[in-house]
Amino acid sequence: MSRTIMTQASPDPKAFSQVRSTANTAVDDADIAVVGAGVVGTACALELARQGLRVRVLDRGEPGMGASFGNAGHLATEQVFPIADASLLKRIPGMLMDPLGPLRLDWRYLPKATPWLVRLLWNLRPSPYRHSVAGIRALNEASLAAWRELLASIGRSGLLCGHGSLLVHERAETADALAASAARFAGQGVAQEWLNGEEVRRRVPELSERIRGGLFFPETGHVIDPHWVVTELVRAARAAGVRFSRATVKSARADARGVRLETSQGSLAVPKVLVAAGAHSAPLVAELTGVRVPLDTERGYHLMLPREGERISMAVTSLERRFIMTPMAEGLRLAGTVEFAGLERPPHMERAWRLRELARGLFSRPLDEADATSWMGFRPSLPDSLPIIDRAGPEGRVWLAFGHHHLGLTQAAVTARLVSQFISPERESTESALPSLAPYRLARFAR
Repeated sequence: MSRTIMTQASPDPKAFSQVRSTANTAVDDADIAVVGAGVVGTACALELARQGLRVRVLDRGEPGMGASFGNAGHLATEQVFPIADASLLKRIPGMLMDPLGPLRLDWRYLPKATPWLVRLLWNLRPSPYRHSVAGIRALNEASLAAWRELLASIGRSGLLCGHGSLLVHERAETADALAASAARFAGQGVAQEWLNGEEVRRRVPELSERIRGGLFFPETGHVIDPHWVVTELVRAARAAGVRFSRATVKSARADARGVRLETSQGSLAVPKVLVAAGAHSAPLVAELTGVRVPLDTERGYHLMLPREGERISMAVTSLERRFIMTPMAEGLRLAGTVEFAGLERPPHMERAWRLRELARGLFSRPLDEADATSWMGFRPSLPDSLPIIDRAGPEGRVWLAFGHHHLGLTQAAVTARLVSQFISPERESTESALPSLAPYRLARFAR
């Protein structure tokens, strides 16, 4: 039996009792409201509470039930390159024609997507491309250590498996493409090992004889369940005094006195706000800062095989098939397909089920596909492939942490550490392990 999991939960009126008691007076005793209860928002809320702030988190659904629920689980520190390269332009016709291809653009969404795509292509010029790579790399290089520290601090180090990951290839004619990838990674200082087919199978014995070789990335890892990670962050945050409430933030405004949020449960007044609402962040940012951020969404799909959790020990990506397989506590997750179709169109679940076909032939024996479940979520993507991590608005009352595209899980812990520096501006960039905030400023879109 197969089924589909949708993660948009319907509002529960009982969940709003805490908001309602204060929203009628438009005053809250929190020092900051965090809009968004995904992995970035919850990690930030925990760090801010540990720095002494009173924090309230608002989200339309339960924590971790958006993009954080269904990501690939891969801590992809090796992925230091932007979401597209110069080959994108010639691939657009295929993206429009193939509804099940690894990269799809819904033709009905093309008019709305065109300005974003133009900006994406503009950022592929050599200088901005190098700027994006440097910004991604700086976050990624600090990410794994930040995650280890954060999970250890809440007593959940076992949620992270630091076994590394593999990029494998099957065909003789793709060996040159793999070698080119290895050279690019080496040029950015990404640790890697070149393996032949036998060496790949020694690390992951269940892989097929079709595998001719691959790259092993020792400084990567995966989590055993992304939603479980968020759940444990929420548990720790609540213990630190953070309050979580189900409410949709409909509009917002900020001035020198504070921030007022109009929610589905009434008005809420707080001194500061952190927007960490992923793909839904742009309208709030425009209202709070006056900057129209060119935020779009990569719609990601996964297929979960609950009977195959022990098949592999690390995340494995196929060079030719362009998808990733990650072992998790509840099974084997197949993920990696990307679709540009916006926030409104219904999911195209055939894309998730296509992942079964992509996985066939990669193993020495067939996968057990019984009881598989499918999922779709929205990855927040900016055309330069860099997130926005910044303070803005009147008196710096608007804090921002969104736009991490497919690296939201990877970069969440280090983002939380960067955001916690906003409490005392003089602390910014004083910690040598953290990157400079310069590449992630909102001002790059204010021109």
